[in-house]
Amino acid sequence: MTLVYSTETGRIKPEKTKEERPKGDGIARIQRQTSGRKGKGVCIITGLDLEDTELKQLAAELKKRSGVGGSVKNGTIEIQGDNRELLKQVLEQKGFKVKLAGG
Repeated sequence: MTLVYSTETGRIKPEKTKEERPKGDGIARIQRQTSGRKGKGVCIITGLDLEDTELKQLAAELKKRSGVGGSVKNGTIEIQGDNRELLKQVLEQKGFKVKLAGG
């Protein structure tokens, strides 16, 4: 049982722990996903061992090159649409080892 209130200090807030995002193994895996997106497909890029700022810069370049939107969430890059071949070419040009994962 956790303590939620003390007569001396008032409400006791639990300490928030910072989420640790999974570290990548250096192999960029590109997978296509449609579940929970009303049939709209996105390409999810995982396994990149980059800091958040570098990840956002890479995502911005990938979005610009493919001409679509996307985002960075929990150390993964989500790019809208099915552009796996184009994303693979761009990442290989940047020196990443790339695998196409999933269907």
